[in-house]
Amino acid sequence: MDDSKYFVYMLLCNDKTFYTGTSNNVEKRVATHNSGKGAKYTKVRRPVKLMYTEELENKSEALKREIAIKKLTRKQKEQLLESNGINWNDYLN
Repeated sequence: MDDSKYFVYMLLCNDKTFYTGTSNNVEKRVATHNSGKGAKYTKVRRPVKLMYTEELENKSEALKREIAIKKLTRKQKEQLLESNGINWNDYLN
């Protein structure tokens, strides 16, 4: 990944909740979450699965988008995934 870009990502946690974050290296960040050294929220909800990424121009834009996604309802987050061709239900097992 290009380190000058930032990404918003959405994870599906083991308890079937979603977690949204930002990073300039999504693969490394997901590995950190799964190692138990990521966010407090995901630490007790492992393993997590990467569901969605969105590339943004800079960290500021990524953080703004993260906040916007976090404000969505569960149904709206599901619709965001589905509108991007992601059938998140396939990942529930």
